[in-house]
Amino acid sequence: MDVKIEESWKEVLKQEFNKPYFLQIVTHLKTERISGKTIYPPGSLIFNAFNTTPFDKVKIVLLGQDPYHGPGQAMGLSFSVPKGIPQPPSLVNIFKELHQDIGMPIPNNGDLTPWAEQGVLLLNASLTVRANEPMSHAKIGWAEFTDAVISKVSALKEHTVFLLWGKFAQEKQALVDETKHLVLKAAHPSPFSVDKGFFGCRHFSKANAWLVKNGIDPTDWML
Repeated sequence: MDVKIEESWKEVLKQEFNKPYFLQIVTHLKTERISGKTIYPPGSLIFNAFNTTPFDKVKIVLLGQDPYHGPGQAMGLSFSVPKGIPQPPSLVNIFKELHQDIGMPIPNNGDLTPWAEQGVLLLNASLTVRANEPMSHAKIGWAEFTDAVISKVSALKEHTVFLLWGKFAQEKQALVDETKHLVLKAAHPSPFSVDKGFFGCRHFSKANAWLVKNGIDPTDWML
């Protein structure tokens, strides 16, 4: 099956695309579309995280759970929304922490593409969702695919930072070789948990300090 994904990722993940679970994902999505379900993000953006951040450029992995499920929000980058779409609560809190951590002014839009272009892989554990039904595609096979992505980054790259926010993301810690990568954990930035250890985590400055220490260009978090 031909998946439209950036060439370096295509090479790294080529075995996954022919596995039964991946063919099952494709069949599931086709079936839902035929039956009239609305799926986010649009097909051309499902692999946006990979197409915007080639494998060779990955230096930070920021793991989300699944795409936003409201109209016009999901764009294939975890936590990001297109310009002109109101910032969801978790993203508002991410920007508050960035302001506290590095003094970044609060952006007037929620499009995180500039981060992705610098090597921040904005990866959701599920790459699709049904409209208005959060986690509706959590069990169709995406977790196996994105676990493979995390494992490949861990195995084939050096000195990557993994930002794991919330219990769900932290369950992926076992996939990361911490002898050569940095794992930073905090509460999820959602309003339900943000005061339990997300505010004050200073992950943005800590990630950059690790990159610089290992001779890698830091991320410019300004939007």
